[in-house]
Amino acid sequence: MTGMTPADWWAVLPVGIRAQVDGYVLQDARFQAVRVVWEAGRGQGLGLTDAQYVVHDRYLHHGDRIARTPDSPLDVDSLAARASGCHGRVVAIEAVWDGDTVHDWFVNLLAVTGDPDGEHALAVIHQGTAVRYLGDGEPAPFGPVAAAAAERAGRALATRLSVPFHFGSPQVPDDDAPRWRP
Repeated sequence: MTGMTPADWWAVLPVGIRAQVDGYVLQDARFQAVRVVWEAGRGQGLGLTDAQYVVHDRYLHHGDRIARTPDSPLDVDSLAARASGCHGRVVAIEAVWDGDTVHDWFVNLLAVTGDPDGEHALAVIHQGTAVRYLGDGEPAPFGPVAAAAAERAGRALATRLSVPFHFGSPQVPDDDAPRWRP
């Protein structure tokens, strides 16, 4: 960190770069925005962490005008429709932790298939998605809220499809948790 604030870094970026970054932010394309800020500013000493803070400030600046990436549907009918489009026979539904610097931890809900073997993404469950799915009237779940939503949606889908549901680490985010095996 150089001691410059995100606002200071924003002010030294060229007008064209600022317009491109705001365009990416308004499209909810955080990674692209960070890349542009970092590439344009690193010659002046801007680091990757600084670039992330600059973009975060732009997200705060634009607020509700950002075209947010829509939530994955978690209702059983939508998930079943997505599972029916998978190549191969669905043999299990699995919830798997993943994470990144933008969204922190989140859960991927997958359809595991046989004939041919594979896995197919059905939903990505971030914390905000989980809160909206579970609703305000729900008691606070033990463990991460994304896991609670994945448990509920995944079990409902597995029941609908008459296949097993597996979640290797529902209480603690762990992207190395044991995976489902037949």
